Amino acid sequence: MGIDERKGTLAELIERGGIYPNLQGTTPREILSALIGALKVPLVQGDSLLEAVLEREALMSTGIGKGIAIPHPRNPIVQSESEEFAALAFLDHPVDWKSLDGERVDTVLLIVSASAKGHLRSLSEITFFCRQDDFCQLLKNRVPLDELLSFIREAEKNW
Repeated sequence: MGIDERKGTLAELIERGGIYPNLQGTTPREILSALIGALKVPLVQGDSLLEAVLEREALMSTGIGKGIAIPHPRNPIVQSESEEFAALAFLDHPVDWKSLDGERVDTVLLIVSASAKGHLRSLSEITFFCRQDDFCQLLKNRVPLDELLSFIREAEKNW
């Protein structure tokens, strides 16, 4: 299935979930609590989402390296693809997330999916982008939402 044949491209997921600049906290738990508390996404119950994300984080850090963490619940937490989202947060101060490369995290991309298939698709796409130096530089520069989405959409068009 091509990228334009499916719902929930990364650009759409981030557009739905939003960007949260200068998120404050000194631990992953504090950061996740602040991010989930700030979400502007309807139909998400903050307490159950936070519990699910922390449960997943307890199994293994979602810090993937390059200053990026991609926290997510292990199981679907929303009912339909139209409710899926990715929330991007830029942290006020880097946090030790026990990342694979040992680097402190300054960018968090929370993924919430409606199915295991959608979840894996989102993780795969995010992992692809996080391997791209241009994308990582945009995150480091904390570019505005429209600039980031434009970059992602352009890349998605070529898939």
